[in-house]
Amino acid sequence: MAKLYFRYGAMGSSKTANAIMVQYNYHERGQEVLMVKPKLDNRDGERTVMSRSGLKAECTFMEELTDEMVRNVGCVIVDEAQFLTKQQVEYLVHLVDDLNLPVIAYGLRADFQGNFFEGSQWLMAWADTIEEVKTICWCGKKATCNARVVDGRVVKQGDQIVLGGNGQYVSLCRKHWASGELGSFRGLSMGD
Repeated sequence: MAKLYFRYGAMGSSKTANAIMVQYNYHERGQEVLMVKPKLDNRDGERTVMSRSGLKAECTFMEELTDEMVRNVGCVIVDEAQFLTKQQVEYLVHLVDDLNLPVIAYGLRADFQGNFFEGSQWLMAWADTIEEVKTICWCGKKATCNARVVDGRVVKQGDQIVLGGNGQYVSLCRKHWASGELGSFRGLSMGD
């Protein structure tokens, strides 16, 4: 029986690297996988997902995904799933429930203000299995929050989505996210 998996983590937790490795594991066993991402995410090229560690894979846009495209695949992997719409998450549920196709979605749980992204909200509500991909704060505690840093300070106002070089992000534990303490900050571009 197929399942919908939501694997979430804070920025820098290697979600994209994990997604690419899962794709590799399927390929190694002779199975096709369809890697998809929302069209909004164009940082690494139009039809590419790329991890900060340099792993990369070709992908299809979620907006183009059809039942026909997945007929001969063993799994659908979704990167940057936080950017999905409710309707797109409903379509992933259809793939699992009606076509018996496993779907593994990777993304952020919450934005820099601590609010759900639309895709994450519905994945948290409907996923069969929810797993955390862990990373740590500068203090050594588990990082669960994403902080946006502008001019060396944590900010909590602004657009929910700022891709690429326009914003810098760091993963923090809840305590340091709330206080805005950055330790020895090394920012990340949105996504990993």
